Amino acid sequence: MTAKERRPRSKETIDQYLLSEQQLEEMYETMLLARRLNERMLALNRQGRAPFFIGGTGQEAAQVGAAMSLKRGEDYLVPYYRDLAMNLVFGMSAREAMLNLLAKKDDPHGGGRQMPSHWGVGSRKVVTGGSVVATQLLHAAGIALAAKMSSDPIVVLTCCGEGSTSKGDFHEALNFAQIHRLPVIFYVQNNGYAISESTEKEMPIAHVADRARAYNMHSASVDGMDAIAVYQTVKPAVDQARRGGGPFLIEARCYRLGAHSSDDDDSRYRPKAELEEWTQKDPITLFRRRVETDKVFPPEELDEIEERVTAEVQDAVEWATNQPDPAPEDALGFVYRE
Repeated sequence: MTAKERRPRSKETIDQYLLSEQQLEEMYETMLLARRLNERMLALNRQGRAPFFIGGTGQEAAQVGAAMSLKRGEDYLVPYYRDLAMNLVFGMSAREAMLNLLAKKDDPHGGGRQMPSHWGVGSRKVVTGGSVVATQLLHAAGIALAAKMSSDPIVVLTCCGEGSTSKGDFHEALNFAQIHRLPVIFYVQNNGYAISESTEKEMPIAHVADRARAYNMHSASVDGMDAIAVYQTVKPAVDQARRGGGPFLIEARCYRLGAHSSDDDDSRYRPKAELEEWTQKDPITLFRRRVETDKVFPPEELDEIEERVTAEVQDAVEWATNQPDPAPEDALGFVYRE
């Protein structure tokens, strides 16, 4: 059964999520595509075909739910390195994701000159970040200031992990944004670890959202393993910021199901039992179970999405592998004024 042939369903079922069936389908397909891309990217790294990989396995719900609350093509996204799923929401294709991983000439995020996962496409209003964590939050505050000064009714959403909230850049950005009542959402994906340091070793408070008190800023903490709950939390904050209500700090409590990066051995610091417990809360599994139980989608329809995503990822790998690499002289471009 295709999307166009789908039978009508009750308005009550849709209204309880405040999302349309089309949005729910997009949520599931995008989360699934991000997961399958992450799995294939790690495999390519282990095969020696990709030099580095840093993924967001387990954080798909936190990313998709938040990104879908924005106006694509109008609002700005200032992501951090795990935000593959957010970029998919903002229009990145599986093929483009593989161009980035394999450092191909036509990679839209940097032409093969950036490390993987340094996202940035100006035409989509996705702003490139650097390898130094939390600096992107200051960039987001600057974009929001420019928008306010020019009466541009856009919102900026910027992301980081909870470890970044211990950086001075985080506090400077929040302080500045609140003083000037800027339309920016600071979105922290608290996955429990700043590389190898658990949350209790990173900060003396239970929730990142509590940091907002120091700046008299609105805040919220949401279950980041639930894409629908994330959307329902972030969307009102985005609407408030767009109306001139000022900035918002949102913490999505989630979990990193994979290692920090392809160079990390998480078995050295993460208890196996903890990982097994969180694996039972896999956000994609929970989402599928929910929409099946509530009879929003029949199982065979979700199976079709799975098959389509699998084929899309396979196509992306084969296609990107055959694309040209950058020329050696390209390394000298755009370093100095040209």
